[in-house]
Amino acid sequence: MDERTGEKADARRSGLTRRRVLAGLGGVAGVGLAGAGGFILYDRQQRFLREPERTVPDHRVELPVGAPRMVVARGEDPARNVRAAVERLGGMTRFVGPGDFVVVKPNVGWVRTPEQGANTHPAVVGEVVRLCREARAARVVVADCPVRKDSRAAFERSGILRAASEAGAEVLTPESSRYVAVPVSERLGTWDVLEPFVLATRVVNVPVLKSHPLTGVTCGLKNWFGVTGVRRVALHQDVQRSIAEFAALMRPTLTVVDATRVLMGGPEGGNPGDVKPTRTVAAGTDPVALDAWANALFGARELPGNLAIAAGLGLGRLDYEALSPIEILGG
Repeated sequence: MDERTGEKADARRSGLTRRRVLAGLGGVAGVGLAGAGGFILYDRQQRFLREPERTVPDHRVELPVGAPRMVVARGEDPARNVRAAVERLGGMTRFVGPGDFVVVKPNVGWVRTPEQGANTHPAVVGEVVRLCREARAARVVVADCPVRKDSRAAFERSGILRAASEAGAEVLTPESSRYVAVPVSERLGTWDVLEPFVLATRVVNVPVLKSHPLTGVTCGLKNWFGVTGVRRVALHQDVQRSIAEFAALMRPTLTVVDATRVLMGGPEGGNPGDVKPTRTVAAGTDPVALDAWANALFGARELPGNLAIAAGLGLGRLDYEALSPIEILGG
């Protein structure tokens, strides 16, 4: 699972290099955001060049015997909850090391404010980036494909652009990225996936917990739909199996669930009155168990079908309590 040397060489050889970073997009990089942040812009004429199909590496890491697999932190401060949960898992250095190229995948689906609960809380994203930097990652990129075309507006209004940039990440929008062809499954065939998810040596999934009309609850597994922005509506035809098959494609190093506030009227929301404060963050290495925990926190009467399918594919276990989740006070 941990083929760090070859993967890092791929990242260095890729066109995804600092030499191709431009200070464009209306001067976003110069609006007072500190650190190495800003949007990455690539040669647009190369964006849709067809290349041979690529495969997505398995980004999981081996943990020591007896190491915690799931930690739940509760408290008023989202960032402190993140830090406390990851530290109780053994610290970010257990998952990220010097020289790693880390992609952080929040949910930035909608042009909404943090108070509206439709996207991952910016403080959660920022703290994950900060922890990766402290673990001496060579590069940290925050990437997602918002539902609407105006991706810049979603990253800005959600607060994620500022939080991620100030913590030391580069923020990548789909308009400014190359896509690469990736075979997802026999049923779904090949899909265009944002290049960083293929090149990364480590991937951290940072979903937000909220309701969804197709699945009842949406959290970590469905968050992987955001690695592609092309003809995504087709995935809704058999959405439960599509969710599980994209989760089988993207096997993250770590999952950090943002349950700081839960949008009961999701997925887009809009009314802050539909947001229930739960002041909770969960972190772990079993994405199925974390989604099952999220459904229980939400109060769902039954689990969505995608979890059983994902468990059948060997992605994790439905019985999250069997992992003996550790509950702690965050901040």
